[in-house]
Order: sequence, then structure tokens, then C-alpha cells
Amino acid sequence: MITLRKAEDRGVADHGWLHSFHTFSFAEYHDPAHMGVGNLRVINDDTIAPGTGFGTHGHRDMEIVSYVLDGELAHRDSMGNGTAIRPGEVQRMTAGTGVRHSEFNHADGRATHFLQIWLLPSRPGLPPGYEQKAFGESAKRGRLALVAAPDGREGAVTLNADASIRAGLFDGDERAELALDPARLAYVHVATGEVRLNDTHVLKAGDGATLDGEARLVLSDGHGADVLVFDLARP
Repeated sequence: MITLRKAEDRGVADHGWLHSFHTFSFAEYHDPAHMGVGNLRVINDDTIAPGTGFGTHGHRDMEIVSYVLDGELAHRDSMGNGTAIRPGEVQRMTAGTGVRHSEFNHADGRATHFLQIWLLPSRPGLPPGYEQKAFGESAKRGRLALVAAPDGREGAVTLNADASIRAGLFDGDERAELALDPARLAYVHVATGEVRLNDTHVLKAGDGATLDGEARLVLSDGHGADVLVFDLARP
């Protein structure tokens, strides 16, 4: 079964400096029918205005993944990390027993567009942790590259959750197929562009789809598509 989540049905928050679309319930947007998929709890599609950002704030017991689409995101945290995340880079922060961090767009005249993703950890009370890796266009062009996984295999960042994330770029006749475990859940999120799912459903930027009981996933007929695919544990 494939269940679509259309971009226009997401929650919206406009704070002036921050414009955010919420795929699942978050902050002041609450929809009991959309609380997440499996152990995936948050996909926020955030655009941060130049010279602004999230001040220092805290998290705990969550795996937080940032995926930058355009611009640059400066990160600083209580673990001593001070880095910039650029397009093609994946950052994983394990909040665990508690971490404080800030995220800022220092650019002059250029917005930062990124996805903020939260997953439930494999267990509570993990030590806080941080990891960041780059996945260039060639690694994702016409294929689904593994960018986050529990064992950090294939050069992915190590995710402390029963989940994995793949990312791919698709245009024209590029096509990728992925075998799925029907006992688990899969979620597709189109970050940019347009792509066809399983030869049937056309997904546009901001659209998502839950695959429940499906044995395969096919992405094709892309037009500037940047796509994330999640393999997820059932609740």
C-alpha cells in the first residue's frame, strides 16, 4: 500500500526569518493523523533568511539529521563542534542525554534551505554525538546512495536508530530500484523537483509517500529531483 502526503497538506509556520513546512506534527502544528511514520518523527522543510538563525537551544533523546539543499548552515554545539553544513553534506547529531546547539545563516543576501529530520533513537540516554560527511553529486546521480545507517556502512554517517536514509538525484531516463522488506516501513520525501514513484505516482517537491507492505521501490522520470528514502522500524 502506498499512501501519499501532498506538499500542500503539510503544516506551515512563517516566523519572518524562518519559513517552515512540517510533514508531521511539530510545535504549534498538530495533526493526530500525521504524527510520523514508524520511528521517523520530523521532516521540516526550512528556509532561513540571510543573517538569521536558531539561537542556542536544547535537545535530548533524538537522532537529528540535517540535509542542506541550498546555501550554508553554520552549526555550533555544547560538544565543542563548530562547523558549516553545505549542499550535499549530511550531519547527524545524537542528542542523547542532552545537547545544546545553534544553527545560523551567515550569508549576505542568500537564504539557506535545508531539511531537519528527527528519528527516535535505538534507546534513551545515549552519549551525545556528532558526525558530518559529504556526498557529492556523482555519488547520488541516478542512484540511491546510503547516507545514514546504524552501522555506518558504505561510508554513511552512523545513525543510532533502527532506520537508514538514502539520497538520490534524478533527471530524464535515470532510474533506481530498491528492494524493500515488507515487514518494515519506507518513506519517500521529494526535497526538490519531480519524480515518478513505482511507475505510477508523480511526486513533486515537498510531497511524500509511505510504503507499507511493499517489496520494491522504483524512482524514475525525474526533473531536477533530489529525493530521500527512509527505511524504518514499525512502532
